[in-house]
Amino acid sequence: MSGERSAVDRECRRTKRIVRRSLDSLRRIGRIARWEVSRSAGTVDRKTVLVAVAMLLVVGAVGLSVADDGLGLADELYVVGVDGDDPYADVVAESDRFRAVPLEDVEISGDGTDSNVDVVVTRDGELGYVGENGEQAFDAFRDAIESYNENRMAEADDEVAAYPVLVTVSYQERDPLRPDGTTSPAESDGTDSGARDDSSTESSPDDGAAADSDGMTDGSTADSDGVTDGSSEPTDETRDGDELRVPDVGGTIDERTTTGTPSTLSPPFPFQSLLLAFLFIVPMNFVVQAYGSTIMDERIKRRGELLLVSPSSRYEIVGGKTLPYVLGLVAIVVATAVAIGGGPLSVAAVIPIALVFLGSTFVGAMLARSFKELTFVTVTISVFLTTYAFVPAIFTEVTPIALISPLTIVVVDLQGDPVTAGEYLFSTATFYLSAFVLFLLGIGIYREEDMFAQKPIPAKILDAITSQIDSISARVGGHWSPFVLSILGIPFVFAAQLLTVSLLFVVPDVVALPIMLVVAAAIEEFAKSVHVYAGFARGRFEATGRTAAVLGAFSGAGFFVGEKLTHLGQLVGLPELAVGTAAFGPELTGGVSIAVLAAVVLAPLALHVVTATISAAGARRGSIPYAVAFVVATLVHALYNLGVIVLVT
Repeated sequence: MSGERSAVDRECRRTKRIVRRSLDSLRRIGRIARWEVSRSAGTVDRKTVLVAVAMLLVVGAVGLSVADDGLGLADELYVVGVDGDDPYADVVAESDRFRAVPLEDVEISGDGTDSNVDVVVTRDGELGYVGENGEQAFDAFRDAIESYNENRMAEADDEVAAYPVLVTVSYQERDPLRPDGTTSPAESDGTDSGARDDSSTESSPDDGAAADSDGMTDGSTADSDGVTDGSSEPTDETRDGDELRVPDVGGTIDERTTTGTPSTLSPPFPFQSLLLAFLFIVPMNFVVQAYGSTIMDERIKRRGELLLVSPSSRYEIVGGKTLPYVLGLVAIVVATAVAIGGGPLSVAAVIPIALVFLGSTFVGAMLARSFKELTFVTVTISVFLTTYAFVPAIFTEVTPIALISPLTIVVVDLQGDPVTAGEYLFSTATFYLSAFVLFLLGIGIYREEDMFAQKPIPAKILDAITSQIDSISARVGGHWSPFVLSILGIPFVFAAQLLTVSLLFVVPDVVALPIMLVVAAAIEEFAKSVHVYAGFARGRFEATGRTAAVLGAFSGAGFFVGEKLTHLGQLVGLPELAVGTAAFGPELTGGVSIAVLAAVVLAPLALHVVTATISAAGARRGSIPYAVAFVVATLVHALYNLGVIVLVT
């Protein structure tokens, strides 16, 4: 009993020590955070406050102007001279953009510059425009006439007479086996138009520009009139019904159809929601600029030296300095979401983007040697991350590739559509992991020999990687560091490949496939070999052939383990795209044999080990041999991917 009691006492004392150390660490982080807030607040001048206020006003104005109600900036923008009993007066009354003036009050000068109207409707029904804004006002008035006629037809009791012609468009998946994007005859959508023979109803006021015989649609379907959407169900050979799959955003492509008259059909593009989602990104740039400046100020003026000699660890120092900016970004995200009508899902989708902005800016501030370099680094980071977040979201209603951007989740949330847990994790997991790794790399060089030394950026990058090699080696051994670092590099590989897929999505497959094969291979080979090269360059590994072979095997095996996570790409249908197949491999169906499955599993493992060993063999001899070996490994990898695609497809 006494032995059991003593063991329990030891465990309780151990738990108390852990809790006490954790509380002390939190107190130090909070103290550093308060010091960071007070120091930063003291450096803010009037110009900075004015810029911040102007930025908030611009963001708020844009957000409200694209919202449903808007700011009313275009209300009564143009003046139309028309009598009250004229049919066109109803068009003016229905549109907020125009203000009516009776014809007897119209004043037109000789050159039209001093006229009090922009558009004139004569008593015999003719239209004309005057003044500098007359042409724009005339075009807007024609659009208002068309909208007026559409609304009148939508109210008609006789739908057949109101809509004599309807066209149904079905959006179909492209066949990855056909580089030109065409489908086989069996997959042809067979889209046609249905014409109705009934005479049209009495038309609304029109100058010839408004819709009449072709009739504007109100979104009603044409199934009852024989118009077929031509959508075809996927066969078992291309999609296994029992396969786990995250649903595409907005439903599968071949289920989405658009019905209307020819003049109203347009490609799906969530402009309004996408613009509102983009408002989350704009304020982040100002916050991360301030964050990067304070880190750079610590280095240039050597103020960080005092913190380094304090009892606080590097993790506590960085955590305390970053915490105020994290809270500031969260507050901005929540305020923006409330302003534009987003919910908690929008906030949860944007938070990982904010963390990546902070993490990449922290690394950039640790690498830059001056504020000029910092400006270049932060602008580059901002452009890259904004592109990654914004471009894929453009295809929200077209392809599942949009899910690689968390802004897609915001767009879907603003449109009121549901989002599954799998879709959220697929969009944000890469951002969370990337932010974690970025902060690890930055903390690795948050030390005196790197913070206050004027080293070139490539040298500091090698130091950041080497610090992680030292940290891992101290815990699990030196040869395991390539294994772990290859896994940690997977988020960046996944993000780079997904961005490449999104950029090559609109490029013809005959051009995109070769580019994707080489780029995907180069990204993976770099991620597998850069830490091995850093270890050799900094003397952490013995420069022998045996060591290179061992490190290559560990690095390749680690990348293979991490790469299995990218199979999440198959859950959203990316392998159905040709460039997605080139990046992530073909999709497996339910009829694959055990032997083929084993080959599919073991062959990539052998590939990664072989190519990583090739790069490691060059890395041990120096930078130039490493570059040559890297190119060789990339070509081997690309040829392997090409062979797999040819064999499987």
